[in-house]
Amino acid sequence: MMMKFLSALLVAVMASTASAFVPASFSSSSQQTFSTFLSAVDLNGMAGSTLPIKAFDPLGYGKLGGAETLNWFRASELKHGRAAMLATTGFLVQAAGIHFPGYLSEGVTFESLSGLHPVDQWAAVSDAGKWQIIGAIFVAESYAELQKPHYMMGGPTAELIWPKVDTSAVSPDVMLTKQNRELNNGRLAMIAIMSFLSEHAIPGSVPLLANIEAFH
Repeated sequence: MMMKFLSALLVAVMASTASAFVPASFSSSSQQTFSTFLSAVDLNGMAGSTLPIKAFDPLGYGKLGGAETLNWFRASELKHGRAAMLATTGFLVQAAGIHFPGYLSEGVTFESLSGLHPVDQWAAVSDAGKWQIIGAIFVAESYAELQKPHYMMGGPTAELIWPKVDTSAVSPDVMLTKQNRELNNGRLAMIAIMSFLSEHAIPGSVPLLANIEAFH
């Protein structure tokens, strides 16, 4: 249902404040390394710069502003990628008719929502439910942005997950591989969810999805 689609965005916001991308144990030396890592002029040295197109930056965003701007771009990419991965998964789960038992709210069952298209399910959620989701996202975003040192200044992304994910024992090579996978999966998911929504709004706009009922 679209409720879980939007809920996925909330979870992603929380996930984007987790420590999965940087070590949970963040010493001052680690902080300096992280800041230097992200502010490097050579984008080939950043996580996510992988084949087949390394350092893909046709519009030159990596050279806009200074290190703080680059750190903001990286945090934004992580957040949007994580949101997109959960949104894509939620869309497919709802399109398959999988749902929770019981009631979402008075008079509205999860089963009744599952009969709607994932895009239409959001409209069936009560206004109170919508504001709860939006409010929770606001609180999570505010918490993340108020952490010191701020991630734009080389600080770690704030943690809002339980249980904590301790990556302090992961070797740099393994961590880089995990970072590359997360970023690439997030990029693919962003393309996927945009394709799903585009095909629903403009039938035939995504030829690969044109004949699949779940996307219409």
